[in-house]
Amino acid sequence: LAATMTTAPVLLQGQTLQDGLDAYEAGNNKAAFEILQPYAEKGNSLAQGTLGLMYELGNGLPQDYRKAAKWYRMAAEQGVALAQEFLGHLYYQGLGVPQDYAEAAKWFRYAASQGEAPAQYSLGLLYHKGLGIPQDYAEAVKWYRLAAEQGDALARNNLGVMYEYGNGV
Repeated sequence: LAATMTTAPVLLQGQTLQDGLDAYEAGNNKAAFEILQPYAEKGNSLAQGTLGLMYELGNGLPQDYRKAAKWYRMAAEQGVALAQEFLGHLYYQGLGVPQDYAEAAKWFRYAASQGEAPAQYSLGLLYHKGLGIPQDYAEAVKWYRLAAEQGDALARNNLGVMYEYGNGV
């Protein structure tokens, strides 16, 4: 199917969500967008998150952080942990949305509570630095530890630093 999608026009009628995801994985971003957009507009969180990623990275579309944030938010509000994490990063960096550490912390917390190690690390970092939330070394250690237990190298490093300086341990 992926081979025919790269040489033939995309026929939207009868295309499934999986066809769109397969097209994205195969690097056929034009077909992926054409297939996924109707699903995203109808509220499919997986399609919404994928469109967010496509806009954030500029995969087959002009890079547009504002549109990435729009699609991530739609998926994040439906509980998609990766979309919550990615939206948190946009707020952390101020890409497509105003930089807002408190808003970043909110989205990282949602994703971290679902076990997303990078979000756990990021939430730990916000607690460690006191960005958008009160500085709390014990909370930083808690979130770094959860991420480190899943193999997150940055969390392992920062957890080691916390132990080295006796912060929150």
